[in-house]
Amino acid sequence: MRTAREVAESYWSAECRRDIDAIMAHYQPNATYQDGAGFLEGYDAIRGYYEASIRDFPALEVTIRREFAGSPDSSALEVHAVLTDHTGNRSVIEGLIAITVRDGRLDHIRCYEDPLRPEPAAGQKVP
Repeated sequence: MRTAREVAESYWSAECRRDIDAIMAHYQPNATYQDGAGFLEGYDAIRGYYEASIRDFPALEVTIRREFAGSPDSSALEVHAVLTDHTGNRSVIEGLIAITVRDGRLDHIRCYEDPLRPEPAAGQKVP
């Protein structure tokens, strides 16, 4: 059985490749996803969210900074991500992502994230 951390790492690898089918293979059919924009339930709603993200941001980098392990099937992960749009602008999003897996697939994701902000230039301090 894969741990929540292992599922998250595999899921983010697929998301960073911008591979919609591989992303969705990580989800249970009736999974839920919640972030500051709202609550999504089910495969079709979640897929639509990722299709829009991939359309608007063709590149993504994700780094797990810290894990707050719950049980083998739940964890909270502090993440640092950089989204790149079609013009090459890079935006940072940081937060805590709480996940629950069931039978090796994502059952619930809840995101607590700071607002998207421009990535600072090299050598500049993060606001």
